[in-house]
Amino acid sequence: MRLDESDIQPQLTRRRPGQSAISTPRDEKDKVEIQSGTEFGVTLGSPIALRVLNENQRPHDYKGDKMDLYPRPSHADWTYLEKYGVKASSGGGRSSARETICRVAAGAIAEKVLRLSYGIEIVAFTSSIGNEFLFPPTPEHPTATTQPEFLSLIDKVTRDDIDKHQPVRCPSAEASARMERLIEKFRDAKDSIGGTVTCVVRHVPTGLGEPCFDKLEAVLAHAMMSIPATKGFSIGSGFGGCQVPGSIHNDPFVVAEPGNETDPRDAAHKPRLTTKTNNSGGIQGGISNGAHIYFDVGFKPPATIGQAQQTTGYDLAQGTLEAKGRHDPCVVPRAIPIVEAMAAIAILDALLQQQARQSARLRLPLTGASHFQQQGVDAPDPSRGAAGQSTVNGIS
Repeated sequence: MRLDESDIQPQLTRRRPGQSAISTPRDEKDKVEIQSGTEFGVTLGSPIALRVLNENQRPHDYKGDKMDLYPRPSHADWTYLEKYGVKASSGGGRSSARETICRVAAGAIAEKVLRLSYGIEIVAFTSSIGNEFLFPPTPEHPTATTQPEFLSLIDKVTRDDIDKHQPVRCPSAEASARMERLIEKFRDAKDSIGGTVTCVVRHVPTGLGEPCFDKLEAVLAHAMMSIPATKGFSIGSGFGGCQVPGSIHNDPFVVAEPGNETDPRDAAHKPRLTTKTNNSGGIQGGISNGAHIYFDVGFKPPATIGQAQQTTGYDLAQGTLEAKGRHDPCVVPRAIPIVEAMAAIAILDALLQQQARQSARLRLPLTGASHFQQQGVDAPDPSRGAAGQSTVNGIS
């Protein structure tokens, strides 16, 4: 595959600190360099090594005064010390969100594979900050999945649309302004606030996900909950869907519109059936059904704040901690490309697993037409996938 720094840098730039007055003032350019794994702009099949220099570090912010005497409340200082018997002296080490730059860089590569092979699109955006919502839950619409405006948004929203609403990255000028004012309020009070990110993955082939323990939503949940500061994950109708009856929540099947057979990427993800509604979030029984996959990720308020906090030190003595350093009052706007990256990695893993299964299946002799006749479909021929669907790169 053709690959150079320009394929990776845009997402790193969206993640980098110092983007606005409501993010950390730490000014990192986050410029990526490909060290190995490509030659003349083409991948070699060997591991791809990337380097991003950290040019604006200030480790002294974490030393002296009281910063090294107290574990920061709700941070990983204490649990890492308990686990390893020693802790990183500056910035939290691997518990710092700085490690997410690795995820975004790798995710950008995975995303290019998905885009070129299957036309898969991944877009995330800010859907709430504190108690300010893009689509507030109501008694009539406890879940956004029943709101036509939300369904229309996830069907067509692009990253360009999202980035027009800087610095919050909420695709509504009015809602974005409300959220920005709220973040500024907590920033000025030396406090922090959390929020949620919504992500949609479009044009996903059917059949992705493994039964039982590696269901596709479980893999996505694992990926998202591994991101620093995450506290919740919901897919499709989520917790709001628990408040409506099955007669409303169920997604009836309808005949899918025919795909463009001249475009192999389109043919790869066009199922015979689709669903009239999509409360399932594109996954049923842990396996993708061809509809848009969409989910929410909840981020807590950043733990390191400038307010004085009463706490207990490593020496078990009570005292006051007033943290220093350059920290985000809200991580949600910068988390957007991180969520997109982890979604790309999870979906590509699932695609590779299904490719292996389909490849093995197509090499085996057919078991006869009787089974397929019972299911009301034509028996496949060896050049096509199950139930006569065309295959591209092993995906039916």
